[in-house]
Amino acid sequence: MKIKVCGMREPDNILAVNELGIDMMGFIFYAKSPRYVQSVNTHAGIIPNMANSKVKDSTETGTRLTKKVGVFVNEMPQTVITHAYNYELDYLQLHGDESPVYIDNLKRTLVPDILPDVKIIKALSIREADDVKRWRQYEGHADMLLFDTHCEGYGGSGEQFPWAVLDNYDGNIPFLLSGGIGPDDAERVKAFHHPMCLGIDLNSKFESEPGVKNVEMLRTFVRKIKNEE
Repeated sequence: MKIKVCGMREPDNILAVNELGIDMMGFIFYAKSPRYVQSVNTHAGIIPNMANSKVKDSTETGTRLTKKVGVFVNEMPQTVITHAYNYELDYLQLHGDESPVYIDNLKRTLVPDILPDVKIIKALSIREADDVKRWRQYEGHADMLLFDTHCEGYGGSGEQFPWAVLDNYDGNIPFLLSGGIGPDDAERVKAFHHPMCLGIDLNSKFESEPGVKNVEMLRTFVRKIKNEE
């Protein structure tokens, strides 16, 4: 099961979480989020770039570089493309009302000339069983889905939705399971089975403050998921 930790922002915290053996790390480029990654006026660019340069430097000592996910909400395509190029993103997670046409246009621009291997994750907010059916419009467009709790904003509510509604998902697009997964949910996660579930998305329940993850709490959880303790 792949593990994605989202809402990262602080350089030292990024490096520490990177060492936990997770598979994806998410950076939120949505100004209304408390985990928003702001630009800073330095030659290093924005904070994830600064941290990422440290991660690259540490590859000489064997530190693995996890996959980078940029999270966007109804953003102008050119802004998404610029961020994707500048930060060498592996995934673009679209958490708003982006259409299949929007996704196709991004792919045509980025692949193969700019980022030939970039993948698109489309987040879908789930409030009831029928919401799962929205996956159908993204078949053949999104590379992955992320099922999250429906809320007034766009994700990060910390609330869980009843995962049983995903029994209704009969699509061929792999998905990440999100929605308020916390430190006490390891057994619940391990008990969840769906042939298209690729992994889980962790965020607010593992924070000491918005944008700062509790590394020890994450370490314990990751070990439980991987049956290492």
